[in-house]
Amino acid sequence: MLYDTFLGFFTPHQAAAIGMVVSFILTFVTLNMRFSFLPQDQGRAFAINGALSKGKLRGVGIVFAIDFILVSVLFLPLSVEMLIYLGLLFLIMLSGYLDDAAEKPWNEYKKGLIDFVLSVATMVTFLSQNGTTIKFLAFELSIPYPVYFVLGVALIWVAINVTNCSDGVDGLCASLVIVTIMSFVILFSEKLGSVGTAGQLLVAVLLAYLYFNCSPSSMLMGDAGSRALGFFIAILAMKSGHPFSYLMLSLVLIIDGGLGLLKITLIRFFKLKVMTNLRTPIHDHVRKNLGWSDTQVVLRFVIIQVVLSILYVAL
Repeated sequence: MLYDTFLGFFTPHQAAAIGMVVSFILTFVTLNMRFSFLPQDQGRAFAINGALSKGKLRGVGIVFAIDFILVSVLFLPLSVEMLIYLGLLFLIMLSGYLDDAAEKPWNEYKKGLIDFVLSVATMVTFLSQNGTTIKFLAFELSIPYPVYFVLGVALIWVAINVTNCSDGVDGLCASLVIVTIMSFVILFSEKLGSVGTAGQLLVAVLLAYLYFNCSPSSMLMGDAGSRALGFFIAILAMKSGHPFSYLMLSLVLIIDGGLGLLKITLIRFFKLKVMTNLRTPIHDHVRKNLGWSDTQVVLRFVIIQVVLSILYVAL
């Protein structure tokens, strides 16, 4: 809405910077309101230091996700495709919030099915607006529509769930997501266009959230936030034209949250007892088995992801 007006007075970079400032201030103010509809965390019995979360506001991802959507509508040149992505992000956030607020946590099959349906809807939208030619390192590949569709659905589903599983240490998930988003924005800014600008707005939103979520935190994003963040990362990966870059630019998220998903899948569906000495998510393993503090987990995981992003540039 304001995008065309701003371009009459500011450059695109200045308009994006103003949008980031507005995103930060709006999120900071709304999170301070501590809305009554936000549930309180009950503590997680099997998580390291899970009891310390008891009583904190949970599900504040609904607040910062709505802030992000509002600022995006105001500061981005909106296409039908972008509006659909924002709508789907809202639905993914809402499913997470309803799980956060439920007296009994949702069945994981129910959540997985919701993720699948929304992933399919996303790929239908994406492939109606974009081609199937991608870049992998120095190679350009044209992927058949059905293959791209299946791989895209898998990418979105995995991104949602590994990001969700990584949200277990104060400041960890948001910090890693910021590194991943900015890596995409810096590396593929020209290709991403307005989606890259949306990434900058989301980073500003997460910086405001981290003010309250740094250790010791006073609020938690919950599934409402982590699932929406994973979805947005998947959109960045596909719109960049380098979808396989997700594997490197989100590797810490994938390892931290994904090994637990892999372990459960192998045990439940294939009766394979693997990684029995490995506590998942990995952030619990390093805290319990290696004695890392929460601050060490966040800083070391972020450092590793920054180094991985730099290495990706060298490939």
